Amino acid sequence: MGDSGRPGRPPAPSKGRGAVSNLQGRFERDRREAFDDGWAPAGEMPARADAVEAPASEAGPRLVTHVTLEQARSILTRNASPDIPFDVSLNPYRGCEHGCIYCFARPTHAYLDLSPGLDFESRLFAKANAAERLRHALSRPFYRCETIALGVNTDAYQPIEREHRITRSVLEVLHACDHPVALITKSALIERDIDLLAPMAAKRLAVAAVTITTLDAGLARTLEPRAAAPSRRLRTIRTLSEAGIPVGVSVAPLIPFVTEPDLERILEAAREAGAVYANYIVLRLPWEVRPLFEEWLQAHFPDRAERVMNRVRDMRGGKDYDADFASRMRGTGIWADLLRQRFYKAADRLGYRYNRYELDTSRFRPPALPAPPAPRQGSLF
Repeated sequence: MGDSGRPGRPPAPSKGRGAVSNLQGRFERDRREAFDDGWAPAGEMPARADAVEAPASEAGPRLVTHVTLEQARSILTRNASPDIPFDVSLNPYRGCEHGCIYCFARPTHAYLDLSPGLDFESRLFAKANAAERLRHALSRPFYRCETIALGVNTDAYQPIEREHRITRSVLEVLHACDHPVALITKSALIERDIDLLAPMAAKRLAVAAVTITTLDAGLARTLEPRAAAPSRRLRTIRTLSEAGIPVGVSVAPLIPFVTEPDLERILEAAREAGAVYANYIVLRLPWEVRPLFEEWLQAHFPDRAERVMNRVRDMRGGKDYDADFASRMRGTGIWADLLRQRFYKAADRLGYRYNRYELDTSRFRPPALPAPPAPRQGSLF
C-alpha cells in the first residue's frame, strides 16, 4: 500500500510520491489494517502487468503508475462557487501524477472507491474522447461562449500528457473555433503548445498561470514530487511571456512555516521572469487532505508539525478547515491578515495586476460536426 514500515510504526514516504500512505476514502465501508505475516519485504508493492513502472533511479518502495482510458459522457463542468473566477472548466484527467500532498482534488478519488492518498497519484484516468465531447458541446445550438478554465481540478500537463496528448487535442479544438481558454499548471510541458497558444493570445483568446509554491528545490521534491522544479517553472513563465502569452503566478498554497516564508521572493522572481498578474491561496485541508497532510508533516517536518497545524487552525477559526466561500481561499484572523498585507504590499511594489484578463468571446465560431452517414436503401431482391 505504500506504508513501508511494519505494523505499529508510522508510514514512511516513498521517493517520488507525495502521499505517505494509501489512506482509505470516506465512502469505503470495509477497513483494512496492515499485518506483517513475515513473508513479504516491508513496503513491497505487487507488480502490475498493465502498469508503467516508476523510474528505476528512485529508491524506496516500488510503486507503479496505472492509467485507465475512459470515455467521458460529458466534458464541461459548470462552477457555482462564488469565490472561483471562472464558470466553466475542463479536466482531461482524473488523479494527478504530480503528487502534490496539499491538492484539494485528492478527495475526488474517494468517489471512485480509490484512496485519495497514493492511489490519487498512481491510479489515473484519462478521458480519451475529451476533444470529441468538447466539439459536440461547442456545436450545440444554444451554447453560450465563456472562457474555459483548462486543468483546474488536476494538472492538464501532468507527465502522462506527454504520451496521451489529450490536452493538446482539446486546445486544437479551441484554437480552430477561436474559443477563449485559461490554463494553470506546474509543468513546463505547456511550452510544447505555444504554437497554438501564442496565436490565440494575439487575439485575446488565451492566458496562462504557473503555480509556484516554493523556490526551495529540496522542499518542492517532497511537497510536489513529480511537478517541474521551481527554477524550471520560472523559465516557463519567461518562455510564455516572450511568446506574447499573458502569464501570471499563483503562489499556492501558503503553508505556515513551510512555504509561507518564500512569499515575497516568489513574487519577485516571477515578476522578473515576466509574470504580469498574481494571486495567492492559503492552505486548504478538506476531507482526506487533512490526515494525508499531517502524515506528510510527521514524515518530513516532525519538529514543526504541531506548530504548522496550530497556525492553520488560527486561520480557520480554530478548525482544521472551514469551507465558507467567503474565507476558504484566504483564511481569517490576525495571521491571515498578515499574509494578505504581505502579499499586496509586495505585489503593489512589483507592479502586478490582480484583475483577471478579460478574453474575447465574440470571435467564437461553433465547430462543424461530421455529417451523419447517409441512410442506405435496402434491396427488395
